[in-house]
Amino acid sequence: MEIIYVDHAATSPTHPDVIAEMMPYFGEVYGNPSSIHQVGRQARQALDQARDVIAKHLHTKPQSLIFTSGGTEADNLAILGYALAHKDKGNHIITTAIEHHAVLHTCQHLEEQGFEVTYLPVDETGSVSINDIEQALRDETILVTIMYGNNEVGTIQPIQEIAELLKNHPAVFHTDAVQAYGLVPLKMDELAVDLLSISAHKINGPKGIGLLYVRDGITLKPTLFGGEQERKRRAGTENVAAAVGFAKAIDLTAGNLGAKEEAYVTYSCLFFDAFSRENLTFFVNGHQHKRLPHILNVSFPGVNIESLLMNLDLAGIAASSGSACTAGAIEPSHVLVAMFGDENERVESAIRFSFGINNTIEQIERAAKETAKIVKRLQQNTAFIE
Repeated sequence: MEIIYVDHAATSPTHPDVIAEMMPYFGEVYGNPSSIHQVGRQARQALDQARDVIAKHLHTKPQSLIFTSGGTEADNLAILGYALAHKDKGNHIITTAIEHHAVLHTCQHLEEQGFEVTYLPVDETGSVSINDIEQALRDETILVTIMYGNNEVGTIQPIQEIAELLKNHPAVFHTDAVQAYGLVPLKMDELAVDLLSISAHKINGPKGIGLLYVRDGITLKPTLFGGEQERKRRAGTENVAAAVGFAKAIDLTAGNLGAKEEAYVTYSCLFFDAFSRENLTFFVNGHQHKRLPHILNVSFPGVNIESLLMNLDLAGIAASSGSACTAGAIEPSHVLVAMFGDENERVESAIRFSFGINNTIEQIERAAKETAKIVKRLQQNTAFIE
């Protein structure tokens, strides 16, 4: 049975061209890029070339990029690194209630260190209010961290408007763009943020590498201690093979943003049409226009989400609840709770489909039809019991 993978927001398969690009750096070019001999210099050259390629696509300078172990470390370095380096200027941070846990848990850690954090609410589309941000700003606010696009419902936040608001305030602006990069154009000479996180494995690159963009003049306190790699900002021997793969993945994704968006919008419509044909009761979660095109989050009232996921898996369809799995139980999504409240049935019956470059029209049509059939059966069973 063919597995139809529609969980690309969780991770994406590594592109064959990326794998091929990386292979020499596991055996042939194996030096430590900090070594001064020719074996090390070969590795250093590959690392520098990868950074140059990525910087070109991001419209920034290579020295503005810090390679990390992934999006989580990039978020941690941005938030911890800036807050700890500038605590003499203030102790207040602003974020939202729907951030990735890499941001939320880092902010909670800083609260334990004496910082104050404001967790802004969102509306039912998952959007934060510019007015709420403005009202939350204080003289002692040093950092605002708000994600570009949400990983569960796809809602895109008003990043440029937030940046414009902060022009009149000394707080720096960090955005977690891990889910957005590769689906929307991000040019650092136009996007007025100070810190930005991305990750390779969301764009068909390798797992275990990400990066943090740092605008000129922004200083960070290192969160890892060791050598002087990454201009003394992130200790540890660089993962040359992964950096090379990251650059190749960015090269590949940069040229087809429009084609991907068109395809993913079509895929969402196929699911919507299949659900409508079966007269299912369903709600699409997230902003319907300002959204990442590859994410479709749908609630099916009356459907037990664990039963739905199990039935989909048996049918060869790999989707996600978009929620954290703790001790074998699916916990309510903090994103959907923030949007609808913890008593709303949409929170308990939501599933996320997320599309990628390997999906085909035929796969999506089959997945949509199969999902509609399973949901119809589960909703009818629920209605019968009631």
